[in-house]
Amino acid sequence: MSKKSKTQKIDSVLIHPFWGYVFLGFFIWLMFFSTFTIGEHPMQWMQAGVNWISNWLNNNVSKGILSDMLSFGVIQGVGGVLIFLPNILILFLFISLMEETGYMSRVAFLMDKLMHGIGLHGKSFVPMIMGFGCNVPAIMATRTIENKKNRLLTMLIIPFMSCSARLPVYILIIGSFFPKYAVLILCCLYLLGILLAILFAFVFKKTILKTLSSEYAMYLPKYKIPKLKTTLLILWYNAKDYLKKMGGIILISSVVIWFLMNYPNVNEPDTSFLAMFGKFIEPVLTPLGFDWKTGISLLSGFGAKEVIVSTISVVKPVFTHASALSFLVFVLIYFPCMGVFTAVGRESGKWKWAIFLAFYTTSLAWILSFITYNIAILF
Repeated sequence: MSKKSKTQKIDSVLIHPFWGYVFLGFFIWLMFFSTFTIGEHPMQWMQAGVNWISNWLNNNVSKGILSDMLSFGVIQGVGGVLIFLPNILILFLFISLMEETGYMSRVAFLMDKLMHGIGLHGKSFVPMIMGFGCNVPAIMATRTIENKKNRLLTMLIIPFMSCSARLPVYILIIGSFFPKYAVLILCCLYLLGILLAILFAFVFKKTILKTLSSEYAMYLPKYKIPKLKTTLLILWYNAKDYLKKMGGIILISSVVIWFLMNYPNVNEPDTSFLAMFGKFIEPVLTPLGFDWKTGISLLSGFGAKEVIVSTISVVKPVFTHASALSFLVFVLIYFPCMGVFTAVGRESGKWKWAIFLAFYTTSLAWILSFITYNIAILF
């Protein structure tokens, strides 16, 4: 009898019908634990740096519109997002390790049977995992799925995968209101996203996207030790992309939000342009425990979810523990971002699917946030 290879020995555990899921659960827990706890220290150092720069500006630059815009609009807005870079890099490190070692293919193989239960297969799970990094390339990765309806179905559920852009929002709210249960709540949010993806894949498969499940041969590559250079390059490219956002959409959004928050009456933010619009939409959000400032924060996330953090830094919404939970659920589910909206429209070939995605995710977000808030206020 021939001896088992190292790959076969490792696979006997990692794709085992029982132990495979145990290891996967542990790995995911470790990923979120590391993202939150290890990333907390450099995040605090960067926060101290942002505060120092803001204080220096306040103390050394003449008071006026320019100093206020630099301190509260640019520094607090952009800096409020920049401090989460260490957490983002830790998350991408784990995703990179999954891909580089060959474990990502095992995860797809492990999930294949479960995916068949909702009418998909393991091949759809790889773009879903990629969605934890960014939903846009994940949607583009569905090109490998031959069946058009399966491909569209995968695109419609990928936004439930919490992309790295949502992570700063999660860490900010969880760290502020639920520090003792941080890892648990973070895991629950990601798990809720996966469960919703499974549920709606099943629903869509039985209704608007009926088709037979397709079979395909799954290739499991040999395990490899990740190359340090490759891993560092992946982290560098992700850090560079994140920093580009700082100087682009987040900087512009922070300044615009600061301006709308301070005009036409600089000393009366409650009568500003932003306040007027926020109070207009407030009745829709009140049942979720949100005030107009929270609504503005959510609207700013249409461009990019990181902007929510910079908006919170500028408009300072008020949360309770119940509304904080409701807010987390809403951010998880509602309209992903314009990048995803555009990607779905282009990849599906029909913009009606992008519009449908925006409508059904935002409607679902309102319903589940309403339920979350009304349950949370009982405790």
